[in-house]
Amino acid sequence: MNPTLTSPDAPTSPDATQAQRILSHLPLFQSATPAQLATLASHVTQHRLDKGALLFQRGDAATGFFIVVYGQIKLFMLSPQGQEKVVEIIHPSQSLGEAVMFLGKPYPVSAEALQDALLLRLERSAVDALLDTDPGFARRMLAGLSLKLHSLLKDVDTYSQRSSTQRVIGYFLQQCEEVPDAEPVALDLPVAKQVIASRLNLTPESLSRSLAELSRAGLIEVQGRTIVIASLQRLREHTP
Repeated sequence: MNPTLTSPDAPTSPDATQAQRILSHLPLFQSATPAQLATLASHVTQHRLDKGALLFQRGDAATGFFIVVYGQIKLFMLSPQGQEKVVEIIHPSQSLGEAVMFLGKPYPVSAEALQDALLLRLERSAVDALLDTDPGFARRMLAGLSLKLHSLLKDVDTYSQRSSTQRVIGYFLQQCEEVPDAEPVALDLPVAKQVIASRLNLTPESLSRSLAELSRAGLIEVQGRTIVIASLQRLREHTP
């Protein structure tokens, strides 16, 4: 069953200079001019969430989109039986809600803070105005939406074609994409194992069995939230 969740603090208007500085460091707005950033900042609200607070619930109206400044946001759905399915984990500098915003439809998922978080919410009217005047911004927005679609298709392929252990290996390798092939590699899991299991469409028990299998094979060592990978190359080549 899903735990009782708290509500976020009331949104506030951030300092304009601070908002412009935050926006300027986000990939989506890197080429925006100071004037464009100032206009965007005037349409931004700031949302602080404690761990466990809901940002929005499935069915809420989507009239803007969010950018994570710090913290992590879990997008999830609940089955009629109350079982939670994690759809995606949103990390700092990533955005959420833009596709639904453009469709003019309510959110199809709920969003919960996995840790204390700060987000900026940008009104659709400001986004539409920038899309009309900045082709570069439009291309980056399309690229971001395309990447999310590609990620969704990869998830479908993973869930339908790969075993539980293959999914776990794929997750570890994805988390280590920018890590040199040093031996060993200590991977600090960014979220709880239960969240990872749901994200991979596994039960916690299936995840535990896969971790035990990889441990017996000498490929990993589980130390709480840290996974010590003996060799990334051996992990890539492992066939469960």
